[in-house]
Amino acid sequence: MKLDTRLATDPDRSVARLYLSGALNTDTAPAFEQELQQVLASGMQLNVLDMRELDYISSAGLRVVFKAAKQAREAGQRLAASHRKPHIEKVFEILKALPDMAVFANDQELDDYLDAMQARSR
Repeated sequence: MKLDTRLATDPDRSVARLYLSGALNTDTAPAFEQELQQVLASGMQLNVLDMRELDYISSAGLRVVFKAAKQAREAGQRLAASHRKPHIEKVFEILKALPDMAVFANDQELDDYLDAMQARSR
C-alpha cells in the first residue's frame, strides 16, 4: 500500500496541515520523513498530521512521527495528530502505556503486535 499526502497551509494562523492517506510503513516512511522535515522547516507554529484517511501505521511510521514531534518541540513548534481512526488511535494509546524500556525483541515483533492490534480494532 502507498502513502499519499497533501499539504495545506494557513500562514495567517501559522498552521500547516498535512493530510495522510494510505499506509505509513517501512516502505513509505523515508519519503514521508523528508516531506515532514520540509513542512517543519517552513516554520509554522502548529503542524497537524490529519490522519482521517490513514489506514495503517507501522513502527517505522511511528518513529518518523515521534522524531518530528521532538524536533518541533525543540524548535518551539508543535506537532499534532488529528482525526485518528480507532485502530490508529489504539496504536497511540498502546505506545503511551508502554514503559520507557524496550518491550519488543525487534522491529518485526513490534510491527506484528501493532498489526494484530489494528486488525482487532477495525
